[in-house]
Amino acid sequence: MTALVFVDTNVLLYAQDESEPAKRPRAREWLEYLWRERRGRMSMQVLSEYYVNLKRMAGSRLTTQEAWESASNYFAWKPLQADEALLRRAREIEQRYLINWWDCMVVGAAQAQDCDLLLTEDLQDGAIFGSVTVRSPFTLSVEDRTEAYTARPVPASRHKSRGRPKR
Repeated sequence: MTALVFVDTNVLLYAQDESEPAKRPRAREWLEYLWRERRGRMSMQVLSEYYVNLKRMAGSRLTTQEAWESASNYFAWKPLQADEALLRRAREIEQRYLINWWDCMVVGAAQAQDCDLLLTEDLQDGAIFGSVTVRSPFTLSVEDRTEAYTARPVPASRHKSRGRPKR
C-alpha cells in the first residue's frame, strides 16, 4: 500500500483499550504499519478528541502526563489545523452527503491531506466521499491491496444529453 491513510479517533482509542480484546490488536497493527511506512495522517480535531478521551478512558491507569505523551507523539503526523478552508470544505461535504458536522470535518481533513483511505468506525464501511474511501480497520486488514479501497471514477453516462429545451 502506498496511499496516505487518515486515522480517526476511535482507531487510536481502540489501540489503547484493554477492554476491547478483539479490536485492540487490529487497531495496533494498523498504527504500527502507518508509523513504519510514514503514511498516517490526522487532524487537530482527532488529536484533541484522542487526548481528552484517553484521559477519561484510562482513569487511574494513565496519568494526565502519560496521556499527553501518547497524544503528542502524533504531532509527527503533522495534524491538519482547522482553518477557514477546512470549514468551507466541511460545509460542502455536509450539504452534499448529509452527514454530521464532526464527520464532515474528518472527511474534509482527509481530503485536504490527499488521503485515499479514512480508517474509522463512525461512517459506513465502503462509503466514498470524493477521493476518500471509508473503511473500518476491523474489516480491512493491513495486507489488503489498494484496490480494496481506492475510489473508482464515476463512469460516464451512456445516455445522450437532450440539451436545453427549446422555447
